[in-house]
Amino acid sequence: MTQPTPSQTVGPFYGYALPFAGGGDVATGGIVVHGHVYDGAGEPVPDALLEFWQADPAGGLSGAPGSLRRDPVTGEIIGRHGLDFTGFGRVATDADGRWMLRTLAPGLPYISVCVFARGLGHHLYTRAYLRADEQDRLLAGLEPELRATLLAREERPGVYVFDVRLQGERETVFLDFG
Repeated sequence: MTQPTPSQTVGPFYGYALPFAGGGDVATGGIVVHGHVYDGAGEPVPDALLEFWQADPAGGLSGAPGSLRRDPVTGEIIGRHGLDFTGFGRVATDADGRWMLRTLAPGLPYISVCVFARGLGHHLYTRAYLRADEQDRLLAGLEPELRATLLAREERPGVYVFDVRLQGERETVFLDFG
């Protein structure tokens, strides 16, 4: 006789194994970008994971290899000296849906963001623009109210706020690469 399969808690659980200590510390001595992730009801999402990719200050997109080679307990760089700019960061939200990234100001006007969260069948891509660029085709093609969802607000010099809204009022513009 066949036994029924035991029930399972529905995942995925991004807060387990994927985040690494210091994942939001892409580089020191530059800028800070921080914000919240909100669900469709405007509630903070405490278990989202955000990945960031960005250009170096000169606009280069190559980055140094090995950005994920870190000790899973301490977050220390394994196998390289940790001084080269990789352009990659990974941050989990805290219990209040907050996240923070320390990095260098990118040579392009934006930082690419990928959002993983409960209830999403697929991860979502967006951009956090640190400055409006009239030559940027994506921004130029959006209505002002949609464009505003991609623009980080400068809280004070070198510190930017970028909230991600998964649904609802002021939903962040997400990109379709399909």
